[in-house]
Amino acid sequence: MKKTLTFLFFLSLTFLFCQKIELKKITDSSQVFKGEINGTPITIQLDYSGITDCHQYQHFVDGWYYYDKYRKKIPLTGIYSLGEIYLYNFGDRQKKNSKLFKEKITGKNINQIENIAESLKPEEAFIFPEQDADQDVSGSFTMKNKNLPARLLTKDSRIYRFNNYLMLPGSKKINTYDIISKAGGNELISYASDQSGNRVLLYFEEVSNFNYCGMCGAGDGEKGYRVLYFTKDWNYKSFDEYLTESCLQNIEDTKMTRNKDSKTLTFSIQKTSVSSGYILTVDVKNASVTKSR
Repeated sequence: MKKTLTFLFFLSLTFLFCQKIELKKITDSSQVFKGEINGTPITIQLDYSGITDCHQYQHFVDGWYYYDKYRKKIPLTGIYSLGEIYLYNFGDRQKKNSKLFKEKITGKNINQIENIAESLKPEEAFIFPEQDADQDVSGSFTMKNKNLPARLLTKDSRIYRFNNYLMLPGSKKINTYDIISKAGGNELISYASDQSGNRVLLYFEEVSNFNYCGMCGAGDGEKGYRVLYFTKDWNYKSFDEYLTESCLQNIEDTKMTRNKDSKTLTFSIQKTSVSSGYILTVDVKNASVTKSR
């Protein structure tokens, strides 16, 4: 019996560490939120429908809400702006005034959302200001002369999300969107294990600035490697990031060499106005990166 248990134990370890690690990219452009109006349960669905001008996190949304008791969908249009949400129902003029609202906002009037909406006489409005990260999203609901408290039962109001799901042994999964960067752009390179635990090596290319009209916007200006560290049973601990190119830090003209077996990459990073030069050695086989002068 003891030999059987020992065999099964080693078999389970073999199965655990032979499972394939994968990175799945899923971009969300729609979110469903549960919420409340003055304590009455509601559901809101919002769909990304294009940026207002240059900033990826200032975009138009369309959708609906209903009271959970009745489930009759009431149309909404509005804007998500850097953590704030403005939603309007224009009643019988919903289609016409939604179009006018977007035309008046586009490119120049993102700071005049409420004034432009009021000029189109909405019948109902949700306003959710930017929130503290550790609190549910709260705001107000206006209908005719009534102004009631409203709440979304979430701490994350973002509609557009670049999810990178890292599928790990033991049916574990983490989203790099939640722990590393909101910009996505990760590629799985390799993974390795030793006495200290497990490591996953990622290569990334991401935008420097979500405001495409701002400094370093519109291009994949940040490039490099990330090493994610896990315990022996694949619980996430931390990560390190190493840049090989950067618009924000003025890292360019990087020289890369590769050893004969293609398992080790060496990057020579030139001195910049904000940092001294250094060498990055990427060990693909061992899923590690070292930085030296």
